[in-house]
Amino acid sequence: MNLYQRLGFLVLGSRLRRISDSFLSEITRAYQNEGIEFDASWFPVFYLLAENNSLSIKELSEQTEVSHPAASQLITGLKNKGLVTTSACVDDGRKQLVTFTPKGRELLERVQPVWEAILLSMNEVMTNEPQIKQLLATMTALERAFQSTSLSDRIHQNLANSLKLSDHE
Repeated sequence: MNLYQRLGFLVLGSRLRRISDSFLSEITRAYQNEGIEFDASWFPVFYLLAENNSLSIKELSEQTEVSHPAASQLITGLKNKGLVTTSACVDDGRKQLVTFTPKGRELLERVQPVWEAILLSMNEVMTNEPQIKQLLATMTALERAFQSTSLSDRIHQNLANSLKLSDHE
């Protein structure tokens, strides 16, 4: 049993980050192997724009559940690479609508087969390791639990309860 397995929830964040970094590294390598310059962090924006044609930065921020400044920074990076463009919304000039440039649309067409191959590959992994089938549902349940009650509030309450118990001993 390694350190991460032995310490369980005490290193959950570190373990999730390690798995995420490893997964994203493999995905990035898959794009590189196909000769495609695509950063895995771009995926949510590309996917949402493929589905919606154009979205405001606020909508992208809300749907990807990242801060508006983080979404804006990502869009700025994509604009600098010539993959997306922004324009003022006709109905509300304060809104910036994000759309693909021709170069971005061409890149989208090249990455979509990779997305299909990722899904097929992960289904193969799941077939070989049946417990993985529960992973996404478990992650969703964990996200909901963290949203319903702050973990730091729970920790604080448990510390307060521990102190009360030790005072009575």
